[in-house]
Amino acid sequence: MKNVLFAAGEKRWALYFDPLTKALESEGVAAHLSQDIPPQSVDYIVYAPDSSLQDFRPYTRAKAVLNLWAGVEKIVGNETLSIPLARMVDPGLSKGMTEWVVGHVLRHHLGMDRHIVNPDNEWRPAVPPLAFERTVVIFGLGALGTACAMALVALGFNVVGWSRSPKSVEGVTCLHGEAGLSAALAQADIAVMLLPDTPATTNLMNAETLGQMPQGAYLINPGRGPLIDDDALLGALETGQIAHATLDVFRTEPLPRVHPFWDHPNVTVTPHIAADTRPATAAQMVARNIARSEAGLPLLNLVDRSLGY
Repeated sequence: MKNVLFAAGEKRWALYFDPLTKALESEGVAAHLSQDIPPQSVDYIVYAPDSSLQDFRPYTRAKAVLNLWAGVEKIVGNETLSIPLARMVDPGLSKGMTEWVVGHVLRHHLGMDRHIVNPDNEWRPAVPPLAFERTVVIFGLGALGTACAMALVALGFNVVGWSRSPKSVEGVTCLHGEAGLSAALAQADIAVMLLPDTPATTNLMNAETLGQMPQGAYLINPGRGPLIDDDALLGALETGQIAHATLDVFRTEPLPRVHPFWDHPNVTVTPHIAADTRPATAAQMVARNIARSEAGLPLLNLVDRSLGY
């Protein structure tokens, strides 16, 4: 019997208890799942970074921390954590992100706001280009970025991907590193930000990089708030360098009511809804990783703490 501590809050406990119980049984793992297990008896920790558990030193027997979030920036730097950490790569989360990204890419590609928001009741015929005539650049080719890129390729867009290290995705022109960044920015008619939040990616979109994009480009950020320098983006919106920004994530959440993004006519704010972990599918991923660990197999989606993701 393996003791699995659920350290992700009371509200999530109500959502996850049944799916996790069933998933563990399905994987053949005999487990005691609870929110209250003595630290020295815990074998695995199912975790959310907003948990009250921040000191992992008492958990001397634990084999892994299994994160329920895709993002690990709020735990990866915890100096008390010395055991393996796995991030969540959830099929439900990937599908949700893909649908949100594709929806907003198509919205900007087709110029839908021109007709949906038309207070002057003006007849403005404008035929959009076809998908293959528009370049969408996905910044970040992890699981979510790759899923979005492949969906956009299937719709016929010219898709370019940029990542810090070399990647290969069928149908996508993959660029990497500093040289690749400049090349990616120069052709980003629509930029989609899906990079992790690390010191190397903070303010990646700043006055200089935004200025390298085509005049009148669109910026979509469902990734992490700190990827964008807010003041630089506001400046680029005022000059028309960026035509519109659709933002789902922010440095401070909820976004303060006084933030200029709320009232800017060329900014769309969505309340961090692009993708969410789905208990049913996330539970399956957690249970699969526990089963793999018990079988002596490596954890899936293991975090490289030196890189921060």
